Amino acid sequence: MTISDERFMNEALAEAERALAAGEFPVGCVLVRDGRVLARGHRENSHGTHFNELDHAEVVTLRDLLRRQPDLDCATLTLYSTMEPCLMCYATMLLSGIRSFVWAYEDVMGGGTSLELGRLRPLYAGMEVDVRGRVLRERSLRLFARFFRTRSYWQDSLLARYTLEQAEDLP
Repeated sequence: MTISDERFMNEALAEAERALAAGEFPVGCVLVRDGRVLARGHRENSHGTHFNELDHAEVVTLRDLLRRQPDLDCATLTLYSTMEPCLMCYATMLLSGIRSFVWAYEDVMGGGTSLELGRLRPLYAGMEVDVRGRVLRERSLRLFARFFRTRSYWQDSLLARYTLEQAEDLP
């Protein structure tokens, strides 16, 4: 873990706090290039009348950035997320050109970054990816524990049970 990883994960955690304050699943994300945050976002529509499973923090953040900078070379970006990207988000980021990922809390139910790309079809097999996990994990775990104690989204899932069990061991 580097100082810059901590710095940018703190930015993602601030987004996760905003999501939690809005009653959303507390995933926050920032996209960084050359030591600057280019875009930030958090999970949207995890409840309510517009509920969907598309508005994950990573997708929301990338959409915002590409809307503002459509010609940006995504290979120059590092993604920071408070939760390990799920398979959908990981594949979306990979296909968009992002090859550097930093996450805080492991997604034991749907995380995608441990996927062995070399074992997949040619589209993914040759991709070289840098993944760094568990950066400021405890802070992220605390957010997810707060969420699962008060919200119904994924309430009876493996992720909820694992999170609440992990939180019991926190000081």
